Amino acid sequence: MRVVTRFAPAPTGRLHVGNIRTAVHNWLWARRNGGTFILRLDDTDRERSREEHVEGIREDLAWLGLAPDEEHRQSARFARYEAALERLKAAGRVYPAYETAQELELKRKVQLGRGKPPVYDRAALALTEAERAILEAEGRRPHWRFRLDHGAPIAWDDLVRGPQHFDPALLSDPIVRREDGSWLYMLPSAVDDIDLGVTHVVRGEDHVANTALQVQMFEALGAAPPAFAHEALLVGSEGKLSKRLGSLGADTLREQGIEPIALVAKLARIGTSLPVEPVADAGPLIETFDFSTFGRAPARFDLDELTALNARVVHLLPYAAVAERLPEGMSEADWLAVRPNLRTVAEAADWWAILHGHVEAAADPGDAHFLAAAAAVAAEIDWEADPWRQLTTLLKERTGRTGRALFHPLRRALTGRDSGPEMAALLPLIGRDEAIARLGG
Repeated sequence: MRVVTRFAPAPTGRLHVGNIRTAVHNWLWARRNGGTFILRLDDTDRERSREEHVEGIREDLAWLGLAPDEEHRQSARFARYEAALERLKAAGRVYPAYETAQELELKRKVQLGRGKPPVYDRAALALTEAERAILEAEGRRPHWRFRLDHGAPIAWDDLVRGPQHFDPALLSDPIVRREDGSWLYMLPSAVDDIDLGVTHVVRGEDHVANTALQVQMFEALGAAPPAFAHEALLVGSEGKLSKRLGSLGADTLREQGIEPIALVAKLARIGTSLPVEPVADAGPLIETFDFSTFGRAPARFDLDELTALNARVVHLLPYAAVAERLPEGMSEADWLAVRPNLRTVAEAADWWAILHGHVEAAADPGDAHFLAAAAAVAAEIDWEADPWRQLTTLLKERTGRTGRALFHPLRRALTGRDSGPEMAALLPLIGRDEAIARLGG
């Protein structure tokens, strides 16, 4: 079986970490199985859908490296949904209902007040043709409900949650089309999954009840349901659902210097039994991705942990992967020297300035004689053979300094910093003349 997954965002805003996680898992499962990853833009809401958001979603997926194999838009498929609705009408699986939103809300309150579940009472099914005509003459337009089959439990074996069972009699017949003719999510989604050959639907556990309804829609349309994997929801570092996660988007993280592979690595593994580890590419994530590793507990997303992971990822990145983002003229040797001390690639520019630009004097006045001796030694040594080791060895012999008293003043004079990359790697890049000048003050 050729695996086909789909990521189906509504283009009403930029991607945030919650739906990025869904995209990551759909992409990984398709790639793990040599299958197809589809971007389906759920743009049936004409008022809220915006073309700039479509472009933003494409840009975010491209930045993340989650290139879709196909792209489809629901707004181009209305004829397919009309055909499916007509087919369901003919089969008696959809029916018109005329209650207003206020009337439905009143029914819900009455049922809850009696201690009963707020399930739609199917009153519309009892209407005669004459009664429907009267309602329409009053100006009421029907919405359309899918008629659930109460004959047998709804069941499927979820790839994350295991066996699932729902009593359809305890579920409301879902509205599939509004009074104004616009479509709700569930029927168009089922039609798309059938037409596009989707084999696996990977989404959050908040869709489990929707899946129960859609299972019957697939069957009513003469199709076998796809496999379903409902993931535990993402929560913030405080351990509960966080509004902040809903606004933490790919564009924001990109501006903060987060590497896309760091974000993908984080979202691929949190909530699973596998460790979150730094990777330079998605290969190890694809190879190990398996729904059997997913847990039922909420997946905890911590921005500080992502920042720490990002630094570890930066330390793995080869020069070729970052060259276009480095200051002009920064060499591979420069990159490899400063890389272990970076949290983001952008910080390389600071060290580039230290290596090849102006450094503010940061020496302690009490170290003036020591640094003058260091400048003299720097003029003597062979700069082709480990100059840092030669410099520190001769200075130790001539001044008697050791440990921090030896190394720290040299670092401050040469870099203007109290800490940083290994000086053995930095000193050859600073160069003989510049080093002598900095040490000499």
